[in-house]
Amino acid sequence: MRIATFNINGTAARLPRLLEWLATTQPDVACLQEIKTVSENFPVEALREAGYHCLVHGQKGFNGVAILSKEPATETQRGLPGDDADEQSRYLEADVGGVRVASIYLPNGNPQPGPKFDYKLAWLARLERHAAALFATELPVVLAGDYNVIPTDADVFSPAAMADDALMQPESRAAYRRLLYAGWTDAIRARTPTGPVYTFWDYQAGAWARNHGLRIDHLLLSPRAADRITDAGVDHKVRGAERASDHAPAWVDLRAA
Repeated sequence: MRIATFNINGTAARLPRLLEWLATTQPDVACLQEIKTVSENFPVEALREAGYHCLVHGQKGFNGVAILSKEPATETQRGLPGDDADEQSRYLEADVGGVRVASIYLPNGNPQPGPKFDYKLAWLARLERHAAALFATELPVVLAGDYNVIPTDADVFSPAAMADDALMQPESRAAYRRLLYAGWTDAIRARTPTGPVYTFWDYQAGAWARNHGLRIDHLLLSPRAADRITDAGVDHKVRGAERASDHAPAWVDLRAA
């Protein structure tokens, strides 16, 4: 079972690239972020023709998450619990193929310090609490998405260049580490423990051509999911296509239970 995460950076602009990637790699589940559309305008019919069922939590113009799956998924949570006033579409969770899967689009947090960074840290705290509740179920769980966190200096082309960015502030990194310390497994690092593995390259300053990347798209696995890992990686070539997203899909393969 292949579960992937892909910040598509606008479904309307990237639908041809999304369909190409799905046809080429055939993930069983694809968690999308930044679909940038209301749910009613999501290209459900085109994706159905491509062989995928869709769950969508959209938002006009920005944010928005979706879960695509070859077999029907059962939605279990829409929106991250813990703040009833939060109207941003950043979290969607479902059961599919015997696995609980979440599509996560964590706040960027820039500029920092400031209200956007405060929102990011509050969102991370809510995610920690909800992840703990999911962990306690002892289900196989995959928390997949754009976390907007660079976990370590090995996950960025230049720590100095990103030193002031919200993505690698000590508070952001500490929240991510707490998830790992709580027992969640970083799928990419489980398969590639050292060295650069990037999932994002900015459109500016020739970042893709120079491989000036970041690793901010993660798949965190509960113990019952981590026990089933057979492989994990990043589909780097997707980033090099014409009119591509600035992210590349990351994925994990799980053996049958």
